[in-house]
Amino acid sequence: MTALGRYLIRPPRYGIGAAAVPHRADLPTYLRITDIDDFGRFRPNPVVSVDSQLSRNYLLQDGDLVIARTGASVGKSYRYRSSDGELVFAGFLVAIRPDYQRLDPRYLAYFLQSKRYWDWIGSESTRSGQPGVNAQQIARLGIEAPTIAEQRAIADMLGAVDDLIDSLEHLIAKKRDIKRGLMQQLLVGQTRLPGFDAKWREVLLGEHVSYLRTVALSRDQLDSESPLRYLHYGDIHTRSDVRLDAAVESMPRASARLAGRAGRLLPGDLVFADASEDAAGVGKSLEISAVPPEGVVAGLHTIAARFDKSVLADGFKAYLQFIPAFRESLLRLAAGTKVLATTRSYISSIRLLVPDVEEQMAITAILSDSDAEIAALDRRLKSARSIKAGMMQKLLTDRTRLHVEAAS
Repeated sequence: MTALGRYLIRPPRYGIGAAAVPHRADLPTYLRITDIDDFGRFRPNPVVSVDSQLSRNYLLQDGDLVIARTGASVGKSYRYRSSDGELVFAGFLVAIRPDYQRLDPRYLAYFLQSKRYWDWIGSESTRSGQPGVNAQQIARLGIEAPTIAEQRAIADMLGAVDDLIDSLEHLIAKKRDIKRGLMQQLLVGQTRLPGFDAKWREVLLGEHVSYLRTVALSRDQLDSESPLRYLHYGDIHTRSDVRLDAAVESMPRASARLAGRAGRLLPGDLVFADASEDAAGVGKSLEISAVPPEGVVAGLHTIAARFDKSVLADGFKAYLQFIPAFRESLLRLAAGTKVLATTRSYISSIRLLVPDVEEQMAITAILSDSDAEIAALDRRLKSARSIKAGMMQKLLTDRTRLHVEAAS
């Protein structure tokens, strides 16, 4: 095990202490902690610049790496690529410049994603009581580095998996864009499916819904042993799927004693999160597609709605949250509140144009096929990330060695 500092061209260096300004073409782009995603990629939102006479002194070079030195993101890292454009790194980042002849920057970047590295961060960053590591600590980081030829071979192998991951991410994004376009056309009647030409009718949701009693339990009151399933509002917000098969999916459990008289959910019920901190979460809901014999109840900060199936078809209700008139109505009603709330009365007051149940089912079939395709790609992506993690665990330690010949 050798200290990282012995592989560097210069000591680790802190970034520039300057404020971000709106992006300008005549100024360099500013790299901050928040511009680095969990996979070590440059993902600014929004892109910002830095306006300082000293900024040219803090430009990154190909192969440089930066490490977040403070806060909740301490330890997060990024390897600079010239394809990301000119970047000036900010003061809460520490830049390191490996000696190419002894330490491959790509190998180091993968090491900075490894469990061993994150264990070190966890140990080092809490010593002062405030999460953080300084340049001196980073220089002392112990690293196992095989020959430069083996480092490059390892980086090539992991890079191939990264290429697969990137291609899957781009494909998933493309499929989601296609689905978004389908919803924009099909859910408002802009495009009609073959065989359907009946006029859509206006319905007042409150005339076709009943609400179930929910039960507010904290996470501490839940368990993993009780038979009764419990749907928490946080689990609605964090899901990308619009349906929940409660008969097979892993869910928190609640004792029947604590659940009391809460209504048991049935297939076709729609459960809303009743609060959101941002507009994107307003109206977020899950349609229950199946329930176990033991039952499911809706929990804290939820609204459980049971719509008339002759007005809103099973499956179609899952996409209610994407109908512009529905979302816009909820946003308008929630305007002016600190936390954007959804209430039973808000839902009941909304009027929507909807097709007949047969057309709803046809629309649902198309959107469900799109969802299934995206879900399959998501599973492939999760598998690729798992494979990469396993490879890193073996290749970045001495558990598995690659036999390569050094270049002459």
